[in-house]
Amino acid sequence: MKEHNEKIPNPKEIEKEIGDFLAKKFGGSVKMVSPLVVPHEITSEKAEKPTRKEKKIDFALKPEDLISYLDQYIVKQDNAKAILATKICTHFNRIKRAETSADDITDMVGHIKNNILMFGPTGVGKTYIIKLIAKKINVPFVKGDATKFSETGYVGGDVEDLVRDLVQETDGDIELAQYGIIYIDEIDKIASSRNIIGADVSRSGVQRALLKPMEETEVDLKVPHDPISMIQEIERFRKTGKRDKRVVNTCNILFIMSGAFGDLARIVKKRIADQEIGFGAKIKNSRDDTDILQQAKAEDLIEFGFESEFVGRLPVRAVFEKLTQEDLFEILKNPSNPVILGKKLDFAAYDIDVKFEGKALRVLAEKAFNENTGARGLVSAIEGALLLFEKKLPSSDIKKFPVTVSVIQDPEKSLENMMSLSNRSELDETFEKLAREEKEFIITYLNANKKNLSEKYSLTLTPSRIQVVASYYSGHIMDIEKVINKIKSFYDDIKKIELFFFKNNDINIVLEDDAIDFIIAKFEKDNINVEDFYEHLTNDFKHGLNLIREKTGRNRFFITRSALLNPEEFISKLLKDQLSHGLLPDSQNLI
Repeated sequence: MKEHNEKIPNPKEIEKEIGDFLAKKFGGSVKMVSPLVVPHEITSEKAEKPTRKEKKIDFALKPEDLISYLDQYIVKQDNAKAILATKICTHFNRIKRAETSADDITDMVGHIKNNILMFGPTGVGKTYIIKLIAKKINVPFVKGDATKFSETGYVGGDVEDLVRDLVQETDGDIELAQYGIIYIDEIDKIASSRNIIGADVSRSGVQRALLKPMEETEVDLKVPHDPISMIQEIERFRKTGKRDKRVVNTCNILFIMSGAFGDLARIVKKRIADQEIGFGAKIKNSRDDTDILQQAKAEDLIEFGFESEFVGRLPVRAVFEKLTQEDLFEILKNPSNPVILGKKLDFAAYDIDVKFEGKALRVLAEKAFNENTGARGLVSAIEGALLLFEKKLPSSDIKKFPVTVSVIQDPEKSLENMMSLSNRSELDETFEKLAREEKEFIITYLNANKKNLSEKYSLTLTPSRIQVVASYYSGHIMDIEKVINKIKSFYDDIKKIELFFFKNNDINIVLEDDAIDFIIAKFEKDNINVEDFYEHLTNDFKHGLNLIREKTGRNRFFITRSALLNPEEFISKLLKDQLSHGLLPDSQNLI
């Protein structure tokens, strides 16, 4: 029997061959139909159960760490930042402990989540602060609008869609989605109207639809009556042969809700006034709405139009303060604020560099305050002031745009002056002046926050390093966190040079802080990498340091900035010092 190495055909190949034979033999009158095979469910006791995935939650933040992070971006709102940071950190640290502790507390009766309700007027940073927190703690985050649910009426699926969106955010990782944050804005819009006689079904219905997800329930990822969802289910069954039910448990999903609650302060004032009159106390009319809302109770929210069960599932409450004109100015000055950085990016799209005058920021803050929309007014004020320049400058050869008070107050005349060739030198001088002012402000900011930033990023902010950070900030469109992280990555790379030098030359060098800062500056300005600098360093120092090591046995050398600038003088001085101390036999051995 002749041996052969022909591949044994698989069932599909055999089926195809038979189908081709029948087609040739009988034409189209006879066809082969494959039976639909439905795999049976495995019921054997020996079948392996799916192993639980490695835990996704790896949370180690403390409340003060998170507050410190938020302070970089959020002006004012100290009380709200403290409440949010504390309760969110506690929520995720409890999850982590439950997963790692030997104590079985997962089935504890009466577990209450730290779901949060935020009060505050528009534009005070409610949405922004939650986005910052979700980004910092690295958990999936989705935002929904309560008005969407009230518009469509009581449809429970709409509420559950937020949970499904979490899974989408994690690319289908259900377990990671179960640690997410769901943020629902304008929640005050689903409060039942107090002017309607009878039940306000659409609004109270949405509240009831939220009750189970806010506590604990399982949400089926398959959406009923959704053709796409059904097709995906059929496709998954065809591939796996399993009818597995994919669900998301909401036990550890944190719900955060916010609204302006414009009429709530009046309800709280009335209750307080009634209580104070009852006890014979004087009514304090001087209290502002923020102070009043701090005293809001469950009964006030129920009178506002919320179901008592709904209020009970939001045990944590944070009140945001209204922003003053000075607060808006502080936001614009903040080196990490997205408003100014965003506008710089707009002009950078046309290779135009923008610098803002401090007085111009004050004028913009005043314009925004007059709009009475909080921080949202800042965007409108800046867009309105600079739109003409964003339209005209890209078509010109102007690449440096100084935003001064005159630019804000009289844009047309300022643009005409910029376009005049005779004023280009004046334009450049103004730009350079604003660039210096910006750098000086960043230096002041870094010095004021030096201790906190040094500890947070594990990077000592020496005077020379502060200069480097400020220069890098001025030359790039990045917030302070990203800039310091970038400098830290340069620092870590440079420290590796010491290890490479010792490994390759058996000489232990220590780069001093001023030398490291000098190298970082070269990385930025000259666009060199670690390998290039290491080669340069080896050429400058290897021979001289090796000679000193051979003659004296010394094997540890501290390299300063001046040594990098003049390596020959540095080596010569080392040799002279060794000779003066009698560590070298004679000067002839130096050659």
